[in-house]
Amino acid sequence: VANASYRMNDIAYIFPITPSSVMGELVDEWSATDDGQGKKKFLNLWNQELKVVEMQSEAGAAGALHGALNSGSLATTYTASQGLLLYIPNLYKISGELLPTVIHVAARALTGQALSIY
Repeated sequence: VANASYRMNDIAYIFPITPSSVMGELVDEWSATDDGQGKKKFLNLWNQELKVVEMQSEAGAAGALHGALNSGSLATTYTASQGLLLYIPNLYKISGELLPTVIHVAARALTGQALSIY
């Protein structure tokens, strides 16, 4: 999943939280790796380096994703099922504006009694 997302996007917004941290950490590691001569070792399908931005919160990642999509970038993010609940306000905006994106969600069971995001 991380390899495919790295190859098909211009920018990735990550918020390190388990269990989605692995995908974001791999993408971050690949974007920072060079060949020893200053050139990036891993490029996307368009021979450009992927920009990875580490955010301070899930809501920040969702807002930044929305902004990048509005600018015309191919952008993605990684989250867990609980964090996806924090994306809901921005998901309404993204879908209402018909902006294409893929959000990579590491599956974890949501609580059945109360949908608490804390």
